[in-house]
Amino acid sequence: MTLLMERSVNEAAAGSPAPTSGSPAFAPFRNPAFAVLWGATVVSNVGTWMNDVAAGWLMTTLASSPLLVALVQTATTLPIFLFALPAGALADIVDRRKLLIAAQVSLAIIIVLLGLLVLFELMTPPLLLLFIFLAGSGAALTVPAWQAIVPRLVPRQDLQAAIALNSVGINISRAIGPAVGGFIIAAFGIAWPFLLNALSFLGIIAALIWWRQQPSVGRHLPAERFVSAIRAGLRYVRHSASLRATLMRAVAFFVFASAYWALLPLIVREVLAGGPQLYGILLGCIGAGAVGGAFLLPRLRAALGADRLVALGTIGTALVLLIFALVPDQRIAAAASLLAGISWIAVLSSLNVSAQLSLPDWVRARGLAVFVTVFFGAMSGGSLLWGQTASLLGIPATLAIAASGAVLTIPLTWRWKLQLGAQMDLSPSMHWPAPAVAGEIADDRGPVIVTVEYRIDPAERKAFLAAMADLSAVRRRDGAFAWGMFEDAANPARYIEHFMVESWLEHLRQHERVTHADRVLQEHVRRFHRGDKPPEITHLLAAHPDDVMLLSSSHPEP
Repeated sequence: MTLLMERSVNEAAAGSPAPTSGSPAFAPFRNPAFAVLWGATVVSNVGTWMNDVAAGWLMTTLASSPLLVALVQTATTLPIFLFALPAGALADIVDRRKLLIAAQVSLAIIIVLLGLLVLFELMTPPLLLLFIFLAGSGAALTVPAWQAIVPRLVPRQDLQAAIALNSVGINISRAIGPAVGGFIIAAFGIAWPFLLNALSFLGIIAALIWWRQQPSVGRHLPAERFVSAIRAGLRYVRHSASLRATLMRAVAFFVFASAYWALLPLIVREVLAGGPQLYGILLGCIGAGAVGGAFLLPRLRAALGADRLVALGTIGTALVLLIFALVPDQRIAAAASLLAGISWIAVLSSLNVSAQLSLPDWVRARGLAVFVTVFFGAMSGGSLLWGQTASLLGIPATLAIAASGAVLTIPLTWRWKLQLGAQMDLSPSMHWPAPAVAGEIADDRGPVIVTVEYRIDPAERKAFLAAMADLSAVRRRDGAFAWGMFEDAANPARYIEHFMVESWLEHLRQHERVTHADRVLQEHVRRFHRGDKPPEITHLLAAHPDDVMLLSSSHPEP
């Protein structure tokens, strides 16, 4: 759950586009809700890192197979891959605070049972993997909800500072937790990190019960249905070029970076001849490196840009893998772990910002849930791959292969640029007027076809159709499941655009989803239209025997 909390809090703080003007570094602490939840999360993350150290080390005592040890990482990340998208849809349609409380209570119960089984020496490798999977499943429910609530904890002008503070808090816990976990294992036994982690959930539960979020404003339509919300989220991701580019870069990095996360317990035991304390120290060094890297990021990002920063972080990760493979020295391994933390935070933060900038508020939880799914899917698949490879070829050879693959991804993925949405205003424009109708229409009536008739100068046909291709992606992202463009065979100046949505209510949601960036594109398309009147809009409803078909009057809607 350590990586989960990094995704769910740090990247959640970027839930809205950051303001251009800065604010004091500690300004978010002036907001009591942020301060309380930040402190509770740091304490809980310390416990979670202790838990992860204990789980990884426990498996090495229960089984010596590299594949089983790597499966600990897989069992941690696989639930996020499986359940993040449904959790994102759930976070958009239920009370997020109550969802988070229920998830934290469930997690506390699961970890208590895990600790008791270890305490009474009843744990087996399959049972350990099962409990790790259950804990990961409960944690998966919290990822999108955390992402959605953090922007409500601070005013807009403090968001940038809140991002930095969350990064610092998370990595402070990463620096402290593993070292403390290793000490507790050595001093008191391997069950106690689990039991102490269960207690750490109480702080977050209490903080969430105390916090009262402000109600959402600006939305007047009923909440989306669960399955429809999932489809809408997937549709948006499919038709968002900037988010797709981010996902491609994420897969390329995380598959190879997962090698040292999955094999680190065995690197410590077999390559470095260390114990649980060294394992905790190396994880703590990774956390310390990430803390230091968080303070370096603004300058590095300004000097290099997102794409070069990710390339630099990838090279740093490859170097770490080679050091672990070729230099069996504990002190050098600790220094390499510092570099691993710096490289990790550089890549992860750049990818997360890129994903955030690609998403408007209405689909933020679901879009970020897809990013999390890809992230943890790559980590899970990579863990399996490197665990099996280590079983066949040994740890040093496996790490060398992973390092080579990481470097090769840089030129192979360079065409997918990051942060393409940085200059887009994805806040709702609300410039579409309510469609005029002849009578009341049931929300679930549908499907609905919307047509837009344009009159175009034939000499501008090529430029117009290129602009319409861009507009088609907007229509589909906002809810259309079909889109088409037709030209009149008898009149080369007449073109008709049509798009289809599932229901009348879904079309009304399109009115709320259209952004200022969409408005700019629509105005660009409108400039091709010739004539005194705006393009003619028609709404058509599917006709059923028991329904009265209602046609809207033409309306100047984009």
